[in-house]
Amino acid sequence: MTKDILPVHYRRYFIAAAVLITLLAAIPLKNSRINTDLNTYLPDDIAQKVNLDTLESVFGSTDPIIIFFETDDVLKNITLQRIESLTHALQQSEQFKDVVSLYTTKNIRSSEGTMIVDPVIKQIPETDAERQALRKEIIDNPLAYKLVVSEDFRYSLIMFNPQKGFSDNELFKTLNKLLSDYPGPEKVYFNGMPYLRDEIQKKAIHDLALLMPLGILIMIGFLYFSFREIKGVLVPLSVVVMSIILAMGLMPLLGYELSIIAVLVPILMIAIANNYGVHIVTRYQELNARYRNRSMKTMLNEALYYLRSPILLTALTTIVGILGMVTHIMLPAKQMGIVSAVGITFALLLSLYYVPAVMSYLKKGKPQKSFLLPKHTLVDKFLAWAGKVTTGAPKKVVATFIAFLLLTGAGIYRLQVSFNNEKIMPASHPLRIATGIANRHLGGTKVISLLFEGDIKDPALLNEMERFSAELKKLPQVGSATSIATVIKTISRAMNDPGDSLYDRIPDTRDAVAQYIEFYNLSGDPADFERLVDFDYTKANLNVQFKAEDIKEFNKVENAIDSLMATSKFCKLKAGHCLVEKQMARSLVKGQNYSLIFAFAAIILLLWWIFRSLKAGIMGSIPLVFSVVCTFGLMGWLGFELDIATSLLSSVAIGIGVDYTIHLFWRLKTELSDGVEYAEAVRKTLKNTGRGIAINAFSVMVGFAVLFFSGITILKSFGFLIIFSLILCLLCALVLIPALCYLVKPSFLEKSPIKNFNNINGL
Repeated sequence: MTKDILPVHYRRYFIAAAVLITLLAAIPLKNSRINTDLNTYLPDDIAQKVNLDTLESVFGSTDPIIIFFETDDVLKNITLQRIESLTHALQQSEQFKDVVSLYTTKNIRSSEGTMIVDPVIKQIPETDAERQALRKEIIDNPLAYKLVVSEDFRYSLIMFNPQKGFSDNELFKTLNKLLSDYPGPEKVYFNGMPYLRDEIQKKAIHDLALLMPLGILIMIGFLYFSFREIKGVLVPLSVVVMSIILAMGLMPLLGYELSIIAVLVPILMIAIANNYGVHIVTRYQELNARYRNRSMKTMLNEALYYLRSPILLTALTTIVGILGMVTHIMLPAKQMGIVSAVGITFALLLSLYYVPAVMSYLKKGKPQKSFLLPKHTLVDKFLAWAGKVTTGAPKKVVATFIAFLLLTGAGIYRLQVSFNNEKIMPASHPLRIATGIANRHLGGTKVISLLFEGDIKDPALLNEMERFSAELKKLPQVGSATSIATVIKTISRAMNDPGDSLYDRIPDTRDAVAQYIEFYNLSGDPADFERLVDFDYTKANLNVQFKAEDIKEFNKVENAIDSLMATSKFCKLKAGHCLVEKQMARSLVKGQNYSLIFAFAAIILLLWWIFRSLKAGIMGSIPLVFSVVCTFGLMGWLGFELDIATSLLSSVAIGIGVDYTIHLFWRLKTELSDGVEYAEAVRKTLKNTGRGIAINAFSVMVGFAVLFFSGITILKSFGFLIIFSLILCLLCALVLIPALCYLVKPSFLEKSPIKNFNNINGL
């Protein structure tokens, strides 16, 4: 009998160490905080973020909340009364500022030769004639029409900024209370980044509370179905739980906040962390069925001696693949790569030391029938077919895979990058409905602000701003382009009669412009201009509001702005949250490419090192190339966009999928070293190791399937696509690679025989 291996000999110490590390890792969990501000996911030195900070330092932060009202006519008394009450309540609240509605937007007009500045609605109309007169006034008001009320008067909005010091959750508790305090028949929808953040936080908390327990329950069912033995469930499951606690505890310990994709970390642990322990339990059950006289310790020694190398190697490739995320530009992706890699490393150590230590205390179970009786499951039938077709018609197999690759991969040309953050939510979500309302009826949800510098009262500068506005409004995507020049032109309409040379135009002299502003201040509030011009009139802001369903529409608007800026000596800077969103989209592509290159290079080098052959690295990466190309091609064909979650697909799929090929190479090399003829070696490998590969792959897919229950659309998409990707990796490992090996007969599988561990100690 062999001497006890380390985990069995020092079992109490290994169990105590595992429990102690887990308890210590759990302590920082109380400091976990969810960060749903997508703008913080990029480094602070990104040009678009720097520009936005510069603009907001002059005109204040712009993180508005928008309430949309939908009814058959917003000028009905009941609707106007509700908007009025809510406007006043928001103005009086300490949580909100800069309230814009029909009751705060200005109507600049003349009366008996004097300019009057009033709110659009001074009093609610009592008769149809008064209502029609009000409707005409709004249509003639460029500061209100199609901005705070839609062209068909079915929609109106209230827009405001939150005060600092209040959480999104606090803000929306107040808003929902106000809406219940002032009820009405209108349909009401929220929009704006604070609302998106609040909804993401609710759904992320919901997902963490639901998906982890659900994933663990599903894994319990899968493990029991696979092993039919309690120890086969509880031991691997304890590894999963410990790995989740360590990975999640690392985040606050390292100063990381939980991002929207942090939900994937425990799911990754559920899907991956049990794999290595599962191999040990499977080997124990196989030995228990074949050798009933063996003690538990002896079987564990033999199982671990046989499995240590393949487990270490497959874990190493998984860790390296996951670490590909560290090269990503997005900060949450980097953080997820680090904590996931550490969590998987911990799961590996637990599987090699903690699992044998715990199992050595347990009694042997009854031999499992699955190891004693012939198997006729669907998996076994598929593996038998795979062994037949890969050795009988290998060229047809390769040709079929190539045809599928070309057909599916062609969809990559249709693949789009997501830059609309609202698509994080389902299409039926109120946020998405509100976005549709804004895009169709109220100018759009995208805003780019242009900073002009100089003497803002200079007619040349104002005419330049007006030229920008006129040119941009020609684009079908642009709903409005508003600036201090818009206000000056509106004043000119109030100060002059139609047909006059000064009507609806910028005055010719600086003094005339200054006089217009003075006239406005006599009747209006100078604070009305705070968002358009700074205090000393040296900087002004032109807000371009537009809609963009895809990146092409966005680029048309941005390119037009860039062309205008190239011809202007006054326009110095463009900024906006939507530009940060677009930079995030660009970063997704860069991050995807960096992660992909790193992962592929690392996997090829690892396989080269493992099998001492560059050909092994190249052949082993074929399933990964096939899987990545087909997955992104499918995304293009089905309309899935590359987003913050799906940009991580390649690293995760490569890290997991390469394991299947390593197990196949390892067993095929063993069979060939025993002198088995090539075709028979392929069939035996698929029949035996192929079954373990399939069970391993299905357990991972089951783990990721829990994402279908997520409330966040991009995580559901990730779940579907990662499962599709793993299916392709599995098919490649069980069909394509055996066919290629049979055709090519690579020398790395036949040289340097691997010692047959099955013959150790009489096995």
